[in-house]
Amino acid sequence: MKVVLAFLANTLCNFAIGLLVAKFLGPEEFGRFALALAIGAALQTLLFEWIRLSAVRFYSQRSRTERPDLRPTLDFAFLVFAAGVALAAAIALFAGASFPLPSALIGLAVAASIANGLFDFTTALARARFDDGLYGRLVLTKNFAALLLTAGGALIFHSAAMALTGVAASMAGSIALFWRSLAEDRPRGVRPSAAVARECAAYAAPIVVGNLLIYALLPLFNRALMARWHGYAETGQFSLANDIGTRMVLSISSSLDVLLFQLAVRADDQHGGHHGRDQIARNMGVIFAIVLPACAGVWLTLPSIERLVVPEEFRGPFLAYFSLLLPGQFAFGMFAFAVVPHFLIAKKTLPMIFAAALACLADVALIRFLPPEPHSIALAQTGAMIVGLSVLTVNAAFTGARFPPARDIAAAIAGGVAMVAALLPLRGATPGAPLLAAQVVLGVAVYGAFVAVLDTAGLRGVALDVARSLRARLAQA
Repeated sequence: MKVVLAFLANTLCNFAIGLLVAKFLGPEEFGRFALALAIGAALQTLLFEWIRLSAVRFYSQRSRTERPDLRPTLDFAFLVFAAGVALAAAIALFAGASFPLPSALIGLAVAASIANGLFDFTTALARARFDDGLYGRLVLTKNFAALLLTAGGALIFHSAAMALTGVAASMAGSIALFWRSLAEDRPRGVRPSAAVARECAAYAAPIVVGNLLIYALLPLFNRALMARWHGYAETGQFSLANDIGTRMVLSISSSLDVLLFQLAVRADDQHGGHHGRDQIARNMGVIFAIVLPACAGVWLTLPSIERLVVPEEFRGPFLAYFSLLLPGQFAFGMFAFAVVPHFLIAKKTLPMIFAAALACLADVALIRFLPPEPHSIALAQTGAMIVGLSVLTVNAAFTGARFPPARDIAAAIAGGVAMVAALLPLRGATPGAPLLAAQVVLGVAVYGAFVAVLDTAGLRGVALDVARSLRARLAQA
């Protein structure tokens, strides 16, 4: 539970920092910043994501004894890939290669990709060891540094380059402070293993390609297209809505995944694949039952959210883009954290590439046939994400996936529909803090009543367990 709270705190800080950076940079400079970050995300996914995935799947307290060459192999692989991409970027920049952004931003995007890759690898090691305290210290330190360096750089210099410098420095600094906490006492003679590296790469390669296509290259392509056709200012408007919506969905689903996937790994490791698949089915039900009403609730309260937290220069376009992108962001959350774990546990990850490739083709086809307007790019991205989720879900059904009971899915949908019916009349009221508070209370009450009565995805029992735990701690205090 501590790691989930730390993850949620990290997400809230990322929301705040993203909004502050947008406010201080303005739409045009924020468009450059967002495009550079998208380039960095693509590089990080391509080069470093396989190392993080291998740590999450294979590294554990038991592996430290039984597979002492695993950690040295992952550490060495990261150093090799980081040095390689830094050298390649330096050669390209000095050779005068042409890029869609200034050379300084490209160099900083590479630096941010290395720092972010190392930070994600480090936190994955902490999660795999169930070291909640270290995980919390890492993310809190990074967020405090990012507030000072990233948002501060944007405020003082109004420069995408300085904001990107803050992104890289905040992550690198937090790792430098706590790296020794993850050090291991290894037997003499243990070296990085080429065989272990091949095993990890073979496991992760299809996942990386799938993530690269649907999570990194597809949004990067759409941002680059927006910048080319409609300018950096429109790219900034599109990017803020996309980033906030994506972070919102990922914060909820990945905060659940932080705990739920490790439970599935443990069940598979200790009791066999049958128990692992059962846990994945339970996880699917929980994620659907929480992410669905969360997305509906955010859309219903969006006018007040825009009025209260979105910088004035972004209002109007933010609401329009966010509304168009939200169904696709929900689909991506389910793709990445509800369906993909089935393939990770089964170690059959090739279908991810197929689903992601079809999503990218759908994006290009929709952009080709929709009117040449900025909002068409948002619609195309949403359609692509829905195609990707649909294809992957069908593939999972044909490869032995266990799904949550239909009753749990129906209960979540029924609760969501009831919540929408209760809140929809309020969406046209004057936006502001009082309306937002009333909408949140009413929405939680309506959906919570359905959960309590129907025990949607077993959430009633979870809520009761949490309440008992809190009461016990209060009694001890």
